[in-house]
Amino acid sequence: MKHILFIFLIVSLFSCKQAKESAKTSEIESSKLIELFRASQIDYPNISVHRGGKGLLNYPENCLETINYLKDSIYAIYEVDVAQTKDGQLILLHDNSIDRTTTGTGKVSELTYNELKQFNLVDDHGNETTFKIPLFSEVLAWCVKNKVILTIDIKRSVGQETVIKAIRKAKAEDTSIIITYNVEQAISAYKLAPDLLLSVSARNNEEFDRLLDANIPTKNMLAFTGTRLSDVSLYKRLHDNNIVCMLGTLGNLDKSAEVKGEKLYLKWKEDGVDIMATDRPFEAFNAIN
Repeated sequence: MKHILFIFLIVSLFSCKQAKESAKTSEIESSKLIELFRASQIDYPNISVHRGGKGLLNYPENCLETINYLKDSIYAIYEVDVAQTKDGQLILLHDNSIDRTTTGTGKVSELTYNELKQFNLVDDHGNETTFKIPLFSEVLAWCVKNKVILTIDIKRSVGQETVIKAIRKAKAEDTSIIITYNVEQAISAYKLAPDLLLSVSARNNEEFDRLLDANIPTKNMLAFTGTRLSDVSLYKRLHDNNIVCMLGTLGNLDKSAEVKGEKLYLKWKEDGVDIMATDRPFEAFNAIN
């Protein structure tokens, strides 16, 4: 009898623990972006600014002042790159070194944030500015205050969990989208943050099928369809699943629009592209709005 009671007690405790964990999971409130970025909606931004703004005179990429400058003129989301310094600080920077984008030299992983603060950011035309490499935490706080949405590209030196913890600390769930490049990254990000919207790679039907097989809810997906035009049937299939489509026009497609006319952005939108990820934010925004 004692043996049976002991087993009953263990089973009861285990059941209670599972119930508490289930209740805790159900209490997680989904990011507002999951409801905003749906194909059935129309009020989400249709421009994604590559690296927070590239090619702008006197405004460097991955710079808070650049994002602030752009947000006064266009309604957009901002793709930024998150790297980690030698002393574990998260910053905005694309390259492994600071040579191209600052007045300094050296690898990010070998420099502390205090060392990085000695240097100024440089724009894509080689002009030195007075702007500094921003801390990710400062950018998150500013975005929360100003209701600016980021798509966050996590560099290889940084773990997804580290970036998600920073988002949690800043209470920036409603302004943050996590970028993933393959199914494995998407699965990992979803497990860590089932409440966040994920940018997932769906360049063709095969990639989309793999995402569906991974059992990631479609409501958590914003589909990046690559930097080449896909068949319109892919955009339709994604829309049928209420998923927003993002096309990377940065690179050759932006160049085509520059040569052949901004009307190309409107054509791509009519073909089914919902968001243009671009290095020409002003031109693309004016063309499709």
